[in-house]
Amino acid sequence: MALIKSNHDINTPFKLVKGELKDVEAQIRDQVRAFDPSVEPYVDYICNTNGKRIRPALAILAGGATGGVTPEHLKVGVILELIHMSTLVHDDIIDGADTRRKMPTANAKWGNGLAVLLGDALFSHSLLLATDFGDIEVCRKVGRGSRDVCQGEVMQTQRRFDLTLTKEDYFHIIEMKTGALFAAATGISAYLSGMSKEVEEQMYDYGMKLGTAYQIYDDCLDLVGTEDQVGKTLRTDLEKGKLTLPLLNLLEKADPSQREKLNKRIIEQQALDLPVLIGIAEYEGSVESSLDTAADLLKQARADLDVLDDSEWKDGLIHVTKYLDGLLEKCRQ
Repeated sequence: MALIKSNHDINTPFKLVKGELKDVEAQIRDQVRAFDPSVEPYVDYICNTNGKRIRPALAILAGGATGGVTPEHLKVGVILELIHMSTLVHDDIIDGADTRRKMPTANAKWGNGLAVLLGDALFSHSLLLATDFGDIEVCRKVGRGSRDVCQGEVMQTQRRFDLTLTKEDYFHIIEMKTGALFAAATGISAYLSGMSKEVEEQMYDYGMKLGTAYQIYDDCLDLVGTEDQVGKTLRTDLEKGKLTLPLLNLLEKADPSQREKLNKRIIEQQALDLPVLIGIAEYEGSVESSLDTAADLLKQARADLDVLDDSEWKDGLIHVTKYLDGLLEKCRQ
């Protein structure tokens, strides 16, 4: 199963918010300059590895779909993006990753110690920004999302090489570590728009399902992608003993002798190298099944949007799920 690079451009589903994302980028630059001059260059490096800015885009689209985009929606996007970037710095340390978006990671450039502190600095600064709203509920929602991300990472680290991990455990972990910030982006935006509790909850659920599907896609990509295509260090899940959905599916479907071989490697905390997995007949089927699960979550996410009035902003949120559907299809080829 070879990965074919997608012809999709992430700007396609986000073209409606292109102008607002430029403002978000400018605000991120402003926040970099808020750090002490001796720290600023390090933070600038982290923030300059421009990501897809999915969380800010979702916050803006959700704001438009629930009454209209305001500066507050952009600010929420900035805060969540800074939190996300801080978690990536810590992720790269834990995984021993050397590259991200085709650039050296902070830990590769300056060592783990400084990288940890930089991640902490970004994280704490984002929480400070949340106090600008003057609304304790916004602070609470940002704090809850941040806590969930950290808890998800802790649980994932705890459960490496753990044969007792169930699919239910896996989903609980990725809903926290990835889904939480997607859900915060769409849920908080609905709250800022003054929507009813029902609408806010539906928007939160949309973000959670989208983020969970995105993580499943990323877990599959770690197995079938190439570093040149993806732009970051791959196979870290295998090397670090992370039992992602494709591996859990494989353990479930493998014949007894294959399962015993895999279990032995996991128990002894040996690297789960790709050649071993590819040699198992159900390997491709396990990846396919994972992609099917992600596609089903995206279908459910679209259904959550039924609570919204029709608008170009709602169409934008639907388009995001379709974009990810396209990426899932590319993984199948």
